[in-house]
Amino acid sequence: MRRQALGMATALLLAGTATATAQTTGTEAAKVHPKLWPAAKSPAAISDPQTEARIDALIKKMTVEQKVGQLVQADISTITPKDLETYPLGSILAGGNSGPNGNERSTAADWAKLVGDFRAVSLRPQANGVAIPIIFGVDAVHGHNNIPGATLFPHNIGLGAARDPELIQRIGAVTAAEIAGSGIEWTFAPTLAVPQDLRWGRSYEGYTSDTKLIAEYAKAMVVGLQGPLVAGKTVDGTHVAATAKHFLADGGTFEGKDQGDAKVDEKELIAKHAMGYPAAIDAGALTVMASFSSWQGVKHHGNKGLLTDALKDKMGFAGFVVGDWNGHGQVAGCSVADCAQSINAGLDMFMAPDSWKGLYDSTLKHAKDGTISAARLDDAVRRILRVKYKLGLFPEGHVDRSVVKAVGTPEHLAIAREAVAKSLVLLKNNGSVLPIKPGARVLVTGPAADSMAIQSGGWTISWQGTDVTHADFPNGQTIWEALNKSVRDSGGVATLSDGGVYKEKPDVAIVVFGEAPYAEFQGDVATLDYQPSEATDLATLKKLKAAGIPVVALFLSGRPMFTNPEINAADAFVAGWLPGSQGAGVADVLVAGKDGKTPRAFTGTLPFAWPADARSPVEKPQFAVGYGLKYGASTTVPQLSEELGVDIAAALNVENFFSGGRARAPWVLTITDAGGSRPVESPPVSSPGGLIAARSVDVRAQEDGKSFVWTGPAALHLSGPYADLSRQLNNSFALRVDWRVDAIGSAPVTLALGGKAFDISAAVKAASKGQVSTIKVPLRCFADAGANLRQVDYAVSIQSNKGFAATLLNTNVEAVGENLPCPPAVK
Repeated sequence: MRRQALGMATALLLAGTATATAQTTGTEAAKVHPKLWPAAKSPAAISDPQTEARIDALIKKMTVEQKVGQLVQADISTITPKDLETYPLGSILAGGNSGPNGNERSTAADWAKLVGDFRAVSLRPQANGVAIPIIFGVDAVHGHNNIPGATLFPHNIGLGAARDPELIQRIGAVTAAEIAGSGIEWTFAPTLAVPQDLRWGRSYEGYTSDTKLIAEYAKAMVVGLQGPLVAGKTVDGTHVAATAKHFLADGGTFEGKDQGDAKVDEKELIAKHAMGYPAAIDAGALTVMASFSSWQGVKHHGNKGLLTDALKDKMGFAGFVVGDWNGHGQVAGCSVADCAQSINAGLDMFMAPDSWKGLYDSTLKHAKDGTISAARLDDAVRRILRVKYKLGLFPEGHVDRSVVKAVGTPEHLAIAREAVAKSLVLLKNNGSVLPIKPGARVLVTGPAADSMAIQSGGWTISWQGTDVTHADFPNGQTIWEALNKSVRDSGGVATLSDGGVYKEKPDVAIVVFGEAPYAEFQGDVATLDYQPSEATDLATLKKLKAAGIPVVALFLSGRPMFTNPEINAADAFVAGWLPGSQGAGVADVLVAGKDGKTPRAFTGTLPFAWPADARSPVEKPQFAVGYGLKYGASTTVPQLSEELGVDIAAALNVENFFSGGRARAPWVLTITDAGGSRPVESPPVSSPGGLIAARSVDVRAQEDGKSFVWTGPAALHLSGPYADLSRQLNNSFALRVDWRVDAIGSAPVTLALGGKAFDISAAVKAASKGQVSTIKVPLRCFADAGANLRQVDYAVSIQSNKGFAATLLNTNVEAVGENLPCPPAVK
């Protein structure tokens, strides 16, 4: 689900003609044959005759406006409790970049108050005496990851490596208790994806490629989150509603493209991607989330065969189906503000974070004119009310969920620590370098050694998780902190080093490195090669190895990657996945105590095949699913092939244009003035035509900026091959420029993308001279002005005249958590 606050203009490209052709041409291939699908059935305990009678009576009293309201869910960044007085919506969610009063780092008590404020308004009876409580949902996908100090578990891929359903049920119960402890009753988990192409940016949300294990985990997590359903009783105050997602084949899209198309036949669709859902349904999952993606060109949000014929009818699902973040807007003929097709296909609740007002109005119109039948409307409402009654949201049988003391308890943290230890997979241990011996002198280095953000990954505090610090999880330990304590407890000495530098030669070095945090399509990659350019981590490994130091590589990632060069450069190699906040779980396995034994041994095995080259899907694994060495094993890993198997130069970066003092491939930094257009060179080029490109300068780090002084009319460009930014537009990204304004001058300053410019002079004048500042312009502004965001060759253009000077630090497109205005357009 998309987790940032958006502006209403997300509808701009979603109405669309671009998706209509693909969807209509695939209609026949996407035909569902219910007899092929597995049988399942929501347990009878999901409701009872008395509750159904209450629902009957309530539906008879409800107005069509109240019924339609139940079908719409809004994000807290775009709605207030007071809005519910006018719009009787059925649900509220909080996106990954949304928090109470705009604060992502709000406390559990703050969250409980926010939920209570919305619910209080929803429970005020309207003129007909009807009052229906809202249901409030969040993405708590590896613990209650929205709240600082909560218990943070390894991401699902690490839990898949543990192969322990009983542990999964305990994790579900802990997560539920902490969600409930913040007053919330619904989580958008578990993810039952079966990733086939690990280039997909959501691969770490899948447990494994083993469909049997996914089914076992589906049952365990649903029971852990909800507790066993009991007829005639509500879900208790320490449990919450689960969401089996994303239905269906979100992990099976062509080339691993997020929100893409699964080009598989129906039998493969069922066998590879549907096996977790019968188990979740049989266990009593109260909700299912539809996938952004499509099957044979037909978007799931509009596929009646899947949502109704397969899921509700053949698999007997009696809860409700919720959409994903404006996902209905991708259905052929729809926009985010108008999509009767989704409801008619079987979607019961729109997730309409910022489009809810227009969507409510259009859906009400469709309900009144019969485009949405009364029977379909009542069925959707019934399913939603059924879940609300089961959760005890109505005054009669109300269940209190606000025991804040349940968040981040020592007992919960101990389970997270156990999960971290069980998730680790040992790929290589030549010479039995591991475990670290008692009394050893240990060097710990690498960019992930002391980084809570890298070890936690995306979906942590914010959607992307890039801004996480240790302060967010004071009850956690970075891997360095954990290793340092364990080494010292065993009589040794540990040193944290930047870049592998040391004063006294260590007995062993542990290099902790891996992927920077990401979520959803921002994690999509072109190949599985780790660090295809600037292989700095490999250089550190090789430097230490060349010095005769035994080297342990601890690799943190959201997927198996081509790391044969790194494996070859290390004596031991550990796949650590994204362990979360409890770094002590890593030390429990890697460091022996004074008695020579580790608190826990390696038990994890690979949940997915580890690639032998950079190609994906992985056809030639270096290490197969289920591989994982144990202490005492005599296995020696030989020198591995370092052949990539793909053309890395073909990989296209479409989001990051300039950082670290230079343009990021394939983008090129150029100057255009009276003398023509040319690349920015080093040493600097002085142009009589209007612009001087200074040498690289130090701002926050060594040579991280490039300074420019305008001596006449000129423009600075970041250009490259055509890039498709339509997904970023559809999800409310903005163009971001981080720079230091060194001189303002009197000439206007304009910022353009795709050839459409806006006057940012006011922002330039407002910036503190000599201080780093940031400008963000929503991509929708450029699209509104006529830029074709499906084919962007000029990603950034900055134009001014004599007197202006600035030092460029970074330009990229990124998700924004606020509704930003457009600067004045340049005519």
